[in-house]
Amino acid sequence: QVQMVESGGDSVQPGGSLRLSCAHSDQSYINNCVAWFRQAAGKEREGVATIAGDGRITYAAFVKGRFTISKDNAKNTLYLQMNSLKTEDTAMYYCAARSAANCGGGIFPRLFSAWGHGTQVTVSS
Repeated sequence: QVQMVESGGDSVQPGGSLRLSCAHSDQSYINNCVAWFRQAAGKEREGVATIAGDGRITYAAFVKGRFTISKDNAKNTLYLQMNSLKTEDTAMYYCAARSAANCGGGIFPRLFSAWGHGTQVTVSS
């Protein structure tokens, strides 16, 4: 069973930046569709960004150029660079992977079979 471990969450002020990392234990999974999700208190989990096996990237509309998803295949690691953070970005952030390289069908949690335990991001003044 693939293990995924997120890190990099922290408390920052509005306008600040964070870089989240997600390390995969299974080298093959980094070549599948991988994604970042987030879940704020009392809200449903929502997709942030995906990156397919061929490198194709999709962002949720609310990202609006502030976040960048990337991966390092050699390190089996997925990243999320977050800039211009807002209070509404406060949430637990999760990485996830599908069992296929294609990210078709949208950024929906039900399409992803492997999950990390999350890393907390808090944006407040």
